[in-house]
Amino acid sequence: MGFRRPRSANRGFGLVLGGAALVTFVFLATPIVAIFAQLPLARVPSLLRADAVAAALRVSLLTNAAAQAVIVLVGTPTAYLLASRRFRGHLVLVSLVELPLVLPPAVAGIGLLAAFGVQGMLGARLAALGLVLPFSTVAVVVAVTFVAMPYYVRQAIASFEAVDPALVDASRTLGVSAAGTLRRVVLPLAARGLAAGLALSFARGIGEFGATLFFAGSVGGVTETLPLAIYEALDADIDTALALGALLVCLSAAILVSAKVMAGWTRSPSTSPAPSAASR
Repeated sequence: MGFRRPRSANRGFGLVLGGAALVTFVFLATPIVAIFAQLPLARVPSLLRADAVAAALRVSLLTNAAAQAVIVLVGTPTAYLLASRRFRGHLVLVSLVELPLVLPPAVAGIGLLAAFGVQGMLGARLAALGLVLPFSTVAVVVAVTFVAMPYYVRQAIASFEAVDPALVDASRTLGVSAAGTLRRVVLPLAARGLAAGLALSFARGIGEFGATLFFAGSVGGVTETLPLAIYEALDADIDTALALGALLVCLSAAILVSAKVMAGWTRSPSTSPAPSAASR
């Protein structure tokens, strides 16, 4: 007969797991619950209709949308290159893509200033061309792109790597070009993963604070995003800060749910477009 662990030991182990999980969930939920518990619900509509709040929301959405467009445009081919090819320096480039994930926000901000500031490495050349980035709306886009791009590229790499290589080989065997195979085979099969990565990138971008503050400053209606508006409101009106915090919690939760739904969506093989010679 095999050795059987006593039920009391199993019960004790289960209690340890449950206790640790309870502490984790309570700790993570408490600050979020506290925002809504302290929120003056009766004042929320008027607080969110304030001109400064509307301006911060507009800046956040417009700059983040622009940043996500840039991220998709350059991040998708970058991710496909890193996923589909192995070459000397591959690990270094992947690590470079991931590095902004672990950089402190202050380091990201000072790095952007050192690179693109008027006295920075490239700033003088840009200024000579009439492009002064710091403390402008474009600076917000640059900061958001820098901190959010790794979230999309990492997910995109994983999504491209999950595509069955046999399907890619079959497409190429039928005479479809590499670009046609990417467009007709790889992208449709990786679409759900790319969408989930974009959602995570958008969530990171909408909550960006440190790099934006260092590189773009906090100018109302120009560079002040929702996180910066919360920072400004802490001294003037804590209720406004709580209302903005609750807004960002709801927005972040919606994005997170959307990412999970998109990641769980399964594509029917019958709906996948077949490669054809017309895509060559």
